[in-house]
Formats: sequence, structure tokens, C-alpha cells
Amino acid sequence: MEPLQQDDPRQFGPYATLARLWESASSVRYLAQGPDGTTVVVSAARPELAAVPAFRRRFQAEARTAERLAGGWVPEPLGSGTDEELWTASAYIPALTLREAIALAGPLPERAVRILGAALAETLSRVHATGAVLHGLAPDTVLLAADGPRLTAFGALGAAAVAQAGPGGQLSVQLGYLTPEQSAGSEPGPASDIFVLGLLLAYAATGTTPLGDADGIAHGEPELGGVPAGLRPLVASCLSKLPQDRPSASTAAATLALEGAAALARDGWLPPSLVKAVESQAGAVEGLTLGVVVPHGVVVPRHSAGAVAEPVGVGVPGQAPGPHPFGGRPQAGGSVPVPNVTPGDRMTAALALPAARSAPPMPQAMPVPAFAPSPTPALAPASASASAKPDRRALLVGIAAGLAGVALGGGGVYAVTDGESEAAPKARPAPGRTRVAGMPPEPAWRYEQPGKEGDAPPSATVWRDRVLVLTGGDQAVGVDVRTGRRLWQLKEAASLSRAVPVDDALCLVDGPTHFLWISALDGQIRHRVAKTALAGPGETLTLGSITGWEGSTLWMTGHVKKGAALAAYFFAYDLVARKWLWRTPVTNGLPPRIPRYDLIAVRPADIVVRQDAASLTPAQRTASKGASVLLAFDRRTGKLRQSLPLPGVVPAAAVVGDTTGRLFAAAASELHAFTSRTGARLWRLAAATPAAGQTGIFPFGKGTLRGPVLYVANRYQQVCAIDTATGRQQWRRSTEAPVWNGVPGTALSASGATVLAGDGAQLTAFAARDGRRLWKFQEAGVKDVPGGPRYVPLPGGGGRNLVVQRERTFYALPVD
Repeated sequence: MEPLQQDDPRQFGPYATLARLWESASSVRYLAQGPDGTTVVVSAARPELAAVPAFRRRFQAEARTAERLAGGWVPEPLGSGTDEELWTASAYIPALTLREAIALAGPLPERAVRILGAALAETLSRVHATGAVLHGLAPDTVLLAADGPRLTAFGALGAAAVAQAGPGGQLSVQLGYLTPEQSAGSEPGPASDIFVLGLLLAYAATGTTPLGDADGIAHGEPELGGVPAGLRPLVASCLSKLPQDRPSASTAAATLALEGAAALARDGWLPPSLVKAVESQAGAVEGLTLGVVVPHGVVVPRHSAGAVAEPVGVGVPGQAPGPHPFGGRPQAGGSVPVPNVTPGDRMTAALALPAARSAPPMPQAMPVPAFAPSPTPALAPASASASAKPDRRALLVGIAAGLAGVALGGGGVYAVTDGESEAAPKARPAPGRTRVAGMPPEPAWRYEQPGKEGDAPPSATVWRDRVLVLTGGDQAVGVDVRTGRRLWQLKEAASLSRAVPVDDALCLVDGPTHFLWISALDGQIRHRVAKTALAGPGETLTLGSITGWEGSTLWMTGHVKKGAALAAYFFAYDLVARKWLWRTPVTNGLPPRIPRYDLIAVRPADIVVRQDAASLTPAQRTASKGASVLLAFDRRTGKLRQSLPLPGVVPAAAVVGDTTGRLFAAAASELHAFTSRTGARLWRLAAATPAAGQTGIFPFGKGTLRGPVLYVANRYQQVCAIDTATGRQQWRRSTEAPVWNGVPGTALSASGATVLAGDGAQLTAFAARDGRRLWKFQEAGVKDVPGGPRYVPLPGGGGRNLVVQRERTFYALPVD
């Protein structure tokens, strides 16, 4: 940290500058303070680059990228400048860069390397899911904070060794690292980020880089003798010469930290010397904000900053780069001789890792040339998902070899799109990859449903294993289950209820004013029935929520008003004949709510439902004496055949029934089985033994039935397979996710061979036969915590791909 220079701005928007932190190839980072006393990091573009139109576009685009990626290990940006001022601000985080940490304390312990790598890989998986490339990994763009790593650059310029304004208003950018595909003249892809991740892991674990020069990167074998044995196989695979041999980002994340980087870092992760350095830095910055002189020798690294977008521009390939910002001239492959290198910290073309040193002086402003871009070949169209926060629409990156764009060290060339696509989000099918034991399957595609912040997630139905039908308050959407491509969207079919499969051509959507029969393949409305036409003479009908369906029969609740009388009914509707089958009067729910029924079991002669606990009136709660009351209705006539209380089972407890008349319910911390004929208890499964330090009641959730076996989870994050006839536990396994207040939901793959448990941290797969833990799927992102959005496997998919929902994001996982 250095004093402000004479020409440094004293104000950026609402933020008053206090000191210089660091100068990079493209910007100067300042420590600043907001009017409310908030300490922030402001990254301001260098003046000679800010005058280049291409640079301005990229700076602004990268700032938007930072906003979309915010969350997880990417700090939230706090603001940015106008068209006249190019700067971004983010909260100050006490942290060291990876390069500073290695210079200060040497190689990191294996556990810290795992957490660092898992956090970076989790972030890369979010970027790569869109088919984009990050380009921003480098020792100076990775921060080590007390609670975990942070990533602070989202484009090639963040890891650049040189960024220069060239003739004609162009921009030349040279990266400080190289990958084998770039050295061969090929375009970089997501696997290029994985190669650099491998370089960073080796550097973090050994303090040196594993490949000596450009020739070694292209043809040599990495020196991994100093990498801990537990990390060596993954690092070696990341550094494979062929991109297709490198693991995906999600696979790397799971290999490094199966429970996730956040869980592993929860109890601390940095060595004591680095913890002390971070604390000293925080104290020094606090003193500066209070006007206290920083004592000599306190470590306040120049590179420590929050999430600042590093922009990327366009330039001329092959243009001779200017002086390297750390001194010297680029060598073959982009390496730069750097003075004052810490002994043992071998600098190579792979990372261009200069040792800690004072920031270079700001170059004098260069003449601003007129903007006259060179002709360029057409780019392949780039696509991106288009949902707003918290879904974080990701990077928009188009790759083209040979483009007159950004010159990479070693001759690799690529370009980045300037603007944002407003087209519909398109999923990118992932390349086929051989399944590795213990590794999660690669998603065949990833789709994000657009929406505004605060919108409820869409309701989802898988129609005939072919189309994912999503309904929400603004529209209905059809997505191809095989490719993840959006097939159609229909605003007229907006609905808060799930779509209902009707037959091999149609699905039903309960629209605001009509029942709509929609062709699932093309979104065309084939039939419509006005809800006003569904009421009898003199009646007004208000339909509530859909209870469930089987075959062509749909069950739902509603209110019928005739004159001054208002009565609640339970309805059955024939979806093929498009007519009511019956309606049965039921007790009104809590005013003004229509009673909501949950479907418990569908049997040959009747259906079993339970009124949702939230709609029970005080009188109903008193009459039931605090127990769940199940209602059985005749499937043919709708007549109420039975009202069955389940003693010890509270109204909100999980209950599921099979076709033989058995009911399975959570009772306090146990699981009980009852006969639906008399309500007698058949067997009980005792509560799980709590782990050390765990207290409270951990009930079971609603299970999944398959033949004579019930698969059910509890709040200890354990999944059990239970013989429904005897209550004998066939196996019990842990998801190994953090214990919290929620119960994982369970589901089965189409074949029944795989049991899936989804919670807010991960989706875990077990072998149905013996409970063997197969893999964990987890995509890092916003709210990647146990209490965050859940991974929910969707029923009804009988094909190869299992569709999994997480709020507005959907994945297709080839499970079987």
C-alpha cells in the first residue's frame, strides 16, 4: 500500500480514495471509503487505455460479468463508473494474493491447496456451464482471505503481462501464461482454464511452477515430485497435453473437496503465519481509515482487492509487445525475466510469477490514436443463459482462432464479444466423457429459466421423457430433455401450478382464466376450456391448487359460490373427455384459503389425501388432537370412504402410502408404518444415533417407494432403504453433507438402480441394491450452503437423463 500520487483521483463517485493498492497492466487499484464509512477497493482504468473504445467496451462488459458471477467465491460488486469514468468498486476483503502468500510463507499445506483448488474449480464450473472461458486465473488474481479464497478477474486481461494501446485505436494484450493448445495455435477453451488451474495448484503446493518454458508446456512432462501424493493424480490430469484428457471443473472440485470448499474451510484453512499477515493487513487498513499512520513493516499487499472485473479488448496478433509491467522483455512463450525473485520461486512462461515487489511507476500517457479496427473474420455465435440475479447470467465469450484480436504470449489468438446477447438462453450439451468411479456424471446440458430477482422458481414437469415443461407467473416454457434447447414459450399459459401430462401429444396447463391443452413439442394450444364454463348454473367457481393426477384423471380443490353460500369441494376431472367426473363437499380451510390437499397414495379403489397443515382451521386442529388426519375418497364416485387419524404424527409430518394399504410416516424422531384399514401401527424404525455435538429431533422425510422398498432420508443427512413389510433396515448411508434443519428429498433413477438424495448443498447418488455411495453432484454458485436452494430430482423422467432442478437452474444428468 502506497500514498496517493499527485495525479491520482481523490474521488470515484461516492468513494474517497485513501491510498494506492496496486497497479496492473490495465488499471490502478485504490483503497477508498464510502460516505457511510465502508472500505472499498476501486479499480480504475489506466488513462491511456481508457481512451481506446475497444478497451472501454470490454471494461464495461467485464464489470457486468463480475455482477453476474457474484456469489460463492466471487465478491459482490458495489458500483461502477459512468461512460465518462471507467472504474468498478467492491468491498475490501483483508487478503493476500496467492503470489504474496507463497513469498511470505512458502508452499501451502495440502488441505489449504485442496480448499483453494476446489473454490476455483467451483467458480470455473459456473463459467464453463455456459460454454465460456474465464482466462482470469493467475497468482495475482486469486486472493486468500480468512474464510476462503476469492477470485478477482474475469477475463484475459486480469492475468495479462502486457496491455497496450496500439495504432489505429487497437489494443494488444499478452497473457503471462501459455497452454499446450495455444502453443500449437489452437483456440483456448474451458479445458485451457483447467490447465492453468493445474499450474496454480502445483505452484501453491510447491512454490514453483511444474513446467519450465514454452517448449516444456508444449512437449515436456510436468515436475510434480513436490506435489503431495494425494493431489498429484488430479494435478497431473489437469496438466494433460490433450484438452479432452483434462477433468471438468465440477469433477476437479469434487475430487479436491467432496463436501465443498466452504464446508472444508469452515474451521479455518490458512497457516498461522498467513492468518497473522491477513490480520495485520486488516489492522493497518483500519488505522488508515481512521487517519492512523501505518507502522513500518506491516504487510499490506498491493494486490489485495475485492472482486474487480479485468477488461479485455481487441488488438493485432503478432504485434510486438511493449515493456513488461514488471520490467524486462517477454521471452519465448511469453515468459518475462523478473528481478528480485524469491529463491526457490522459479518463474516460467506458464505463470509469469514475479516475487513481491513495489508497484511499477505509472507509464506516461500515450497519444490516443483514432479508432480504426481492422477487418475481422466472422465469429461463431456465442450464447449465454439470460436469467437475472441471483441466477447470474454468465460470461459471453466467442472463440475464434486467427482473429485480429488479443495477442497471446506464444501466439494463441482469441476474441471476446463486445455486447450482451438478448436471445433466448440456449443450453450447451457437454461432450461425452468416460465415467470415473466416484466422479459425478457430466451434465448433458444446463438450462436457466429467465426471471427477475425475487421471482418464485418455476414449477416443472417432465412430459413423456421428452420435454421439460416449466410454468410460472409470466409464461410457460418447453425445453427439450435431450438437448436442453428451448422449444417454445407461451405467455398465455402462465400458471402457478405444474403442467399435467395428458397423453402422447398434450399436457394441461391451469391458466389464469382457462384450462389449456398444449402440444408439448411445439407449444401450440390445441384446446381451451374457460373456467367460467366449468361452473354450474348460477355458480361461481374458484379453483385452488392441483392435488395430483394419474392417467387421465386430475384431482384438485376449489370453492363454489352460489348466492351468499360459499362451499369447498374436492374435484376429479377427466383430462381426455374434458369434463368433471365428480365433486365432493369438504371442510373449508383457514379463511380465505381454499383447502389444499397433498396426495399421499393412489390405490385401485381410492385415493388418500391429507389437508396441508397451513390451511387447517383452529377447529380442525382441535378436533384432530394434533394428529395428521388422512382422507380416503372413492376414485369412481368421490365419496369420502374414511377419515383416519395417525396418532403421534403431526399435521406437517412427512407421510407416504403404497398401493397395498400401508402408510409410512415420520413420528417425532422415528419412522412408523400403519395399516390404512384401522390405523394400527405395523412397525417402527428407531431414530438415528446422533453424532457428537448434535441435539434435537431429526425426523424422517417423505420417502420414495419402489416395489417392497422405501428409500427415505432423515435430518442427519442419512439415507435408508427399508423393507416396507417388516421395517427391516437394508442399509443406511450418509450423504456426508453438513447436518442442518432440512431433510434431503429422495428420488430414484428411471431404472431404479440409483437412489438420489438432494438438499441445499449437493445431490448424492447411492446404489439402490447395497447403498454404496456413488458420487456427489454440486455446482458452485450463489447460496451454495446447506440451507440454500435445493437440488430436486424431477419425477417422470424415464429416459437416460435425470432432470434436476435448483431454483431457476436445471441440469440433465445421465445417471444410469
